[in-house]
Amino acid sequence: MRYDSHMHTAFSADSEMKAEEALERAERLGLGAIFTEHLDIDCPGEEDFTFDPQEYWKKYEPLRGERLHLGVEIGLTPESRAENRAFAETVPFDLVIGSIHLMEGYDIYYPEIYETRDKKELYHDYLMMMAREVYQNSYIDVLGHIDYVARYATYSDPGLHYEEFPEEIDAVLGALIATDTVMELNTRRMGDPSVLEELLPIYRRYRELGGRYVTIGSDAHTPDAIGANFAAAEEFAEHCSLRQVYFCERRMEISR
Repeated sequence: MRYDSHMHTAFSADSEMKAEEALERAERLGLGAIFTEHLDIDCPGEEDFTFDPQEYWKKYEPLRGERLHLGVEIGLTPESRAENRAFAETVPFDLVIGSIHLMEGYDIYYPEIYETRDKKELYHDYLMMMAREVYQNSYIDVLGHIDYVARYATYSDPGLHYEEFPEEIDAVLGALIATDTVMELNTRRMGDPSVLEELLPIYRRYRELGGRYVTIGSDAHTPDAIGANFAAAEEFAEHCSLRQVYFCERRMEISR
């Protein structure tokens, strides 16, 4: 089965999607679903980006099976390493995604951090932090959305271009290879052909350095976003000679 390996239901602070809605939509598209609720322990502001793993397991484990696997998306920061790792061990998650959402106490979803930092400096720090956290959190299965910062940056050209940051991107890719961590192909931005051109050198370089596998995930927070741009992502992965995989009980499986 092919899986949308990244989506958020009502256990995530920024989603109200019901499990039944997600499963109905995924089944209609011929996909399995992997729920990956947000855990961002250090998230600033009043919104709580944590959840009770025991409650999550109690509610969703009866639905778990071939159509549904249960995971978590952990926001990686140096300060939360120990707590994050402990959380990942509380229940038998199928998949653990590690992502960079915060930098220096700022949520990079919001524009404030881009107002005082130029792109070259901020993207350098973002990518080097990502490389360090992959090494320091080698228990994660997948690195989420390497291009997350490009979604929200307010620069005239927010794209994450390999030719602008070759050493930094190579540092991230090298960390993935060294720790046997799979790279995610996040479909959120892939409806734009220019984004495919932007990401192509990065994923080709991943393959060149020894990467062989990707998960594909929509990062859906609503049912209509599940499976978004999936065909483009699968074609992209094939073009880069990368095999689509998913995780079950923390084991990598080849999609079929």
